[in-house]
Amino acid sequence: MTFASMPFHPAGGDPVPPALRGFARAHAALVEFRADPAHLVARHRAPGRAVGLVSGGGSGHEPLHAGFLGRGMLDAVAPGKVFASPHNRQVLEASRAAAGPGGVIHVVKNYTGDRINFGIAAERLRHEGIEVRRVLVDDDLATDSADTGTGRRGTGATIVVEKLLGAAADTGLGLDELAALGARFAAASRSLAVAARAQTSPHTGRPAFELAEGELEYGVGIHGERAAKSVSRPPVEELAESMLDELVAGLPAGPDEVVAVVNGLGGTTLLELYGLHDLVAAGLERRGLRLHDALVGTFVPALDMAGFSLTLTRMEPEWKDWWAAPAITPAFPRTTEEIR
Repeated sequence: MTFASMPFHPAGGDPVPPALRGFARAHAALVEFRADPAHLVARHRAPGRAVGLVSGGGSGHEPLHAGFLGRGMLDAVAPGKVFASPHNRQVLEASRAAAGPGGVIHVVKNYTGDRINFGIAAERLRHEGIEVRRVLVDDDLATDSADTGTGRRGTGATIVVEKLLGAAADTGLGLDELAALGARFAAASRSLAVAARAQTSPHTGRPAFELAEGELEYGVGIHGERAAKSVSRPPVEELAESMLDELVAGLPAGPDEVVAVVNGLGGTTLLELYGLHDLVAAGLERRGLRLHDALVGTFVPALDMAGFSLTLTRMEPEWKDWWAAPAITPAFPRTTEEIR
C-alpha cells in the first residue's frame, strides 16, 4: 500500500507527523512533541545529569529512537521522514532542548545523511557556545568490508549504546568521558540481519525487492538495503549457527560475557523471536560465552520486513551496573511509567 492508501493513515500522504503527535499523546507523562521543526523531548532527567543525550534518524524504525526517550536514556530525538535523515535544523533544536551545563552528546548511526546533518548541527551548536561530541554507532558486519566506503552501518547495537550511555550520563560524567565510553560501547558491539521478505514500499505498495521462493537475504540493512548475497534459506538452526559464527568472530577480544539483542525487523512474531533466542543462548554457551542479559522483541525494525537481526555486545564488568540501571521510557523493556 502507498502512504496515500494506508487504511489507517489520515489523508495527506505523510504518516510521520500524525504518528509523532500520537506517540506524544500516548506517552504524555514522559515525552513532549515540538512541531517546528519536528523533535521530541523527554520531560524528566536525572538531577545529576550534566550532559544531554540526543539521537535521531529516519522514521519507520519505531520504537527507535523516540521510544527510548526518558530518564536513564535519551533527552531528545530528531525524527526524519521514513528511512531519511532528520534535517540539521531538527537536530539543532533537539540539541538545544537537551543540552546540559556540560554540553550534549550526539548518538549517530553510521549513515552518510545522518553524519552530515548531525555534523552541521554540531557546528552551529559550537558557534553558540554549546560543546558537542559525537558517538558513532557502526555495528553491522554485513558492511564490514574494504569495498564499503562508509564502513559498517549503524543498526541494532544503537539501543545498547543508548542504554549504557544514558545510565553513565546519569552519574554526572562529563562530555569527554561519555564520548570515550560511547565509543567503547559501540566498538564492543556487532550485528547481522537477515530477511525472508522485503518491507512494503510506502510509495508503490509492493515489496521493495523480490526474493525467489526459498531464498533469504543474508546481511540486509534496516532501510531495506539489499544484502551482498541471497542464499537458499537454511533451517533456522543452521541459520542461527552461521550468524553466531560471524558475530563471535567479528567481536573484538574481551570478557566472555555478552548482552544479546534478538530484534525483529517488523514482520516477525514474538513466537519466532523467542525461538531464535533459545537457539542464540544455547549457541553462545557452546562457544564459551556467558549471556549476561538479553533483549528480545522489535526494537529497530524496517517497517514490515520479515526478518530479524542479532546483536552481541561484550560486557566489561564496570558496565553491568549501567545496563541494570532503571530506564523510564516508553519502550525499553525495563520501563515503568512511574516517575520517582
